[in-house]
Amino acid sequence: MGRVDGKVVIITGALGGIGRADAALFAREGARLVLTDITEKGADDLLASLGTEAIFLRHDVSSEDDWARVVATAEERFGRLDALVNNAGMMVLGNLGDTSFADWRRVMSVNLDGVFLGCRAALPALERAGGGAIVNISSIAAMHGMPYVTAYCASKGGVRSLTKAVAVQCRQAKNNVRCNSVHPDGVKTPMVFKVATGQDSATREEIESITGSSDRFCEPEDIAAVVLFLVSDESRYVNGAEIMVDNAALVTGPA
Repeated sequence: MGRVDGKVVIITGALGGIGRADAALFAREGARLVLTDITEKGADDLLASLGTEAIFLRHDVSSEDDWARVVATAEERFGRLDALVNNAGMMVLGNLGDTSFADWRRVMSVNLDGVFLGCRAALPALERAGGGAIVNISSIAAMHGMPYVTAYCASKGGVRSLTKAVAVQCRQAKNNVRCNSVHPDGVKTPMVFKVATGQDSATREEIESITGSSDRFCEPEDIAAVVLFLVSDESRYVNGAEIMVDNAALVTGPA
């Protein structure tokens, strides 16, 4: 208990599978939370389940104005900002020929623009707090080609490189801010089911029906545990790292 006690943390995409797991774990470890998502459906239930100081804000991560509002609200409500978890993301199926330019731009606006805007908006607040952590959720798709999700691969590759650029900037500035990326393979979340079926929501049983017994799919809590480590002071010398949560999938190659 208390690994992030008192820290003020923004988590985007908080109503999705990984975001919920992050929120639950961070709450148990003492964080004060600013949870955001593009939808408000289920937000009240999430807040009621946490047992910690937490607020929810509707948030389009591709909006510069929304980012300014979210960071300002965090500082106004809690007096500081200690960490940002850029978790919000989306996926569109399609290879190079199947992906429309509109879909390409939509994926980039959430997955890459959203992370860029989040890092840029949060960094001054983290510096005002005396330092902190940024954790960007990327993917092993940033490491090798997955032609059936071309736009997603490109966006997550951008997140990987952006993370390193921010990390080096922070080291050179000696501002005590760290920036790292997490690279999952498959995760048992409703997004997996939505990509496979087009259905907006899914039960645990439906998710299991897609993921089956594959050892490539971890639980959202497995990602949350890594994110917690990267936000906590335990990782104070971890900066610019890319941490795989993929059960050696990158070593064995894509399925």
